[in-house]
Amino acid sequence: MKAVILFTAAMALAHAQTIDRTKPPETPPLSPFKLPAVKESKLANGLTVLMVEDKRIPLVTLRLVFNGGDRFDPPAQPGLAETVASLLKEGTATRSSRQLAEELADIGASLDAGAGADSMNISGNTLSEHLAKLLAMAADVARNASFPQEEIDLRKGNRVQELAMQRSQSATLANEKLSKLVFGKHPYAQTLPTPAAISSIQRKDLLAYRDKVLVPGNATLVLVGAIPSEAQTLAMIKQSFDSWAAKPVPALPGGDIPAPAKSITLIDRAGSAQADIQIGRHTVNRLHPDYMPLVVATTILGGGASSRLFVNIREKQGYAYDASAHQMAYKDTAIVSVSTQVRDEVLEPALKAVIAELEKMGKEPVTPQELSNMKNYLNGIFVMGLTSQGGVASQLAGMKVNGLPFSFLEQYVTRIRSVEPDQIQRVAAKYFSPSNLTVVVVGDGNKIGPALGKFGKVTGEKAQ
Repeated sequence: MKAVILFTAAMALAHAQTIDRTKPPETPPLSPFKLPAVKESKLANGLTVLMVEDKRIPLVTLRLVFNGGDRFDPPAQPGLAETVASLLKEGTATRSSRQLAEELADIGASLDAGAGADSMNISGNTLSEHLAKLLAMAADVARNASFPQEEIDLRKGNRVQELAMQRSQSATLANEKLSKLVFGKHPYAQTLPTPAAISSIQRKDLLAYRDKVLVPGNATLVLVGAIPSEAQTLAMIKQSFDSWAAKPVPALPGGDIPAPAKSITLIDRAGSAQADIQIGRHTVNRLHPDYMPLVVATTILGGGASSRLFVNIREKQGYAYDASAHQMAYKDTAIVSVSTQVRDEVLEPALKAVIAELEKMGKEPVTPQELSNMKNYLNGIFVMGLTSQGGVASQLAGMKVNGLPFSFLEQYVTRIRSVEPDQIQRVAAKYFSPSNLTVVVVGDGNKIGPALGKFGKVTGEKAQ
C-alpha cells in the first residue's frame, strides 16, 4: 500500500512539474454561432416582422426599429431625432405619460426609445401573457406620440444643460472635431447637437419627423421569446399594427465623405491640465472584405489591457493612464480611431509612440499568440452577447437597419477565426498609415503647440 501511495504521489508531482503556471491555459476555438430559426413576414402596410421562439423563460423581448436616427436630422437642426426618441413615451393621442407608465407597471413591462446614427428604436419586454398589451403600447407611441409642449420645454432645457456638461470634457471636443473632419458633409459628421439647434426645435418639427420617418414600410418589428404559435402571434401584431396606414418610405440622407488625408488640428483650451489626442479616418462598412481583418487589427492595436497601445503607452512608457483603439461601424462606412490623454510635457514622445505602433502594424506580421488571443476574445464577446433575448433581438434589428443578411451573424465567428496575419498587415498598411490620418489634439496651445508642430502643419482653433 505504501508503494502505491508513493507511486501516486510521484506521478502527481511529475505532472505538476509539466504545467507552466506562468501562462494562461489555451482557450479552444469557439464553434460557429447557430442563429435560432427566424420566421419573417410582412404586413400589407409594409411592416416587416421577425419572430424567434425562445421558451427558456416566459418572457418576450420586443424591438421596433426604423431606418432613421440622426442622419435624418435637418442640417440646421441636429438633435431632432434624439429629441423625438426621448419624447415618444411622454404621451400619445390616447394615453398620457402617466397612463403609459401605469399600464406598463401593471403588467411589469418596460418600454423605452432611443436614436442612433442610422436608426431609431422602441424596445421593451414583458411576460408572455401580456404580449398583446405591450404590442398595443408600442404601436401607440410609434404612431400617435403627441409631444406635449410642457414635456418639450423640459426636455430642451435639460438637454442644453447636458450639452454644456458634455462639452466641458476635452475628449468630447476632440471626438466631435474628429468626426466633422473625417466625414465632411455626410450626416455622420454630426455627433452632438448645438444648444441653439436644440432650442430651435418646435412641436411641429417633432410631428413632421414622426410622420416622415416612423412609417410601417420603414420599420421592422422583432419579437424574441416565449411567443405563441406563428399564426397567433401574427394575429396579435395585426390587431395593433394592421391599421397603421402605409406611407412612402423616406430616402436615406447621405453626402460625400472626403478622401482620407493627413491633417493636424489643435483645439486650444487654455488651462487644460493635459492633452487629449484623437487620431482616425473612415474605413469600410460591414459588407466589405476588409471589415473583419480590420476588426481584428484594431483590437490587437488597442482593444483592452493586453493590446499593443495599452502595453506600450501606459505600461512601458507611463505616458498615459489609458490608450485604446476602436472601430465604430455605421451603415455606410466605419471610423477607426485611437485615443489617449497625456501630460503636456510628454505629448511629443507619446504621439511618436502612438504613430510608431500604427506603422508597425502595417510593417510586421502580428504574432500567432496575439492573433489567437484576440480572435478568442472577439468571438467570446460576440457569442456572449447573443445568449440573451435582448442580444438576439438587437442583433436582428441591426441586421435589417444595416442591410445585412442574417448569415452575417452565423458567419461572424468563422470569419474572425479565418483572419490571417498577412490580411491584418495589409489592412493596417492601408488604413493605419499616418499619411492618411486625421489628428485632433485638445489642450493648452501655449504648452503643446510647439511640440505638435513638429509633426506637420497645424490648424488651430479656440475651444468654444
